[in-house]
Amino acid sequence: MTSKAIFYHAGCPVCVAAEQNVANALDPSKYDVEMVHLGTEKSRVGEAEAAGVESVPALVMDGAAFHINFGAGIEALK
Repeated sequence: MTSKAIFYHAGCPVCVAAEQNVANALDPSKYDVEMVHLGTEKSRVGEAEAAGVESVPALVMDGAAFHINFGAGIEALK
C-alpha cells in the first residue's frame, strides 16, 4: 500500500528543480506523488494552507509539510 505525497509549487526555477528531485527521490512503491502547480491551480491554495504549507516549493507527506526552499510565500499565490 502506498502513502499519498503532494508536492506544491508555483513553477519557478527553484520549484521546477525541486520537483524533479522529489520525483526521483521518493520510492514509487511507497509514495503516490501528486504534483500541484498552485500558479495554475489556484483553487487548491486553501488545501495547501490547510496542510501546513507556508511557502513553495513544499512537500506534504504523512501529515507533515516540508518546506524545501523559499520560492514564494503562499499569500503571493492567492
